[in-house]
Amino acid sequence: MNNLRRRAEIINGIRRFFAEREVLEVETPSLSAAAVSDPHLFPFATDYVPEGGGRAQTLYLHTSPEYPMKRLLAAGSGCIWQLCRVYRNGERGSRHNPEFSMLEWYRVGFDHHQLMEEIDDLVDDVLGCGRSRRVTYAALFAEHLDVDIHACDDAVLARLGAKRCDFRGELDRDGWLNLLFSHCIEPQLREPTMVYAFPASQAALAQVVEGDDRVPAAARFELFIEGMELANGYFELTDWAEQQRRFTVDQQQRESLERPVLPVDERLVEALQQGLPACAGVALGVDRLVMLALGAERIDEVIAFPLDRA
Repeated sequence: MNNLRRRAEIINGIRRFFAEREVLEVETPSLSAAAVSDPHLFPFATDYVPEGGGRAQTLYLHTSPEYPMKRLLAAGSGCIWQLCRVYRNGERGSRHNPEFSMLEWYRVGFDHHQLMEEIDDLVDDVLGCGRSRRVTYAALFAEHLDVDIHACDDAVLARLGAKRCDFRGELDRDGWLNLLFSHCIEPQLREPTMVYAFPASQAALAQVVEGDDRVPAAARFELFIEGMELANGYFELTDWAEQQRRFTVDQQQRESLERPVLPVDERLVEALQQGLPACAGVALGVDRLVMLALGAERIDEVIAFPLDRA
């Protein structure tokens, strides 16, 4: 109960943080006719049946409020934030629960560097940890694995993966990079570390920009503390045609992995066609933030009813 009281204090502090900055709190649906495009996320699905009977409609519990929040931005909402429950099938462990709390916010007129500053402000308010170290994705590979990812070929990454991660199998280039980062680099990021300039191939819903590294890079960043990912943000993609192309690539990857092809959020594409203002957005794991504030080892210590007791 003491942990739950402290959790409530932290959430009240988050609400004050955004109120002081005059960022609008919003709510968006947990159920959607479309699903996340990321081929590595597995949404829960349920059937909606009209009262009195009728044809069932498959709906998906959101893995993030990102898509509808962007639709609000395109409709002229201005800067917005939301703290909500999100759902990801198959995720359970010391840092994962299939139902968890996500804080997501968007700042119109910000780029990713400005948003990193604001994230530091919020996290320091809660943890008193000071400002994060800023370092590029490629620089961490050079620092921890002594490899230049801009110059090496896939075979070099495969040899490193086999040697450092004891992995036997076939992966594409991003697969090797992700394996090496998660196993060899991420656990070493104990002090607050903001990693940016991800490979352009890992842009997700971020723009690809010049100037963050010596090659064009994704305007994407992640915050790590105590070897744990806490936040993931973007300088948001506003080009509807590029967004539609990336949705298509995600669907093709789902098919290649023999995973279900899910409905694409065409309403998001339509909203981008109407015009998404230049903005930066981030998703932050609230349960993990509370874990860090309380020195907890497991997510079960900071939520009232984890899966085993739901």
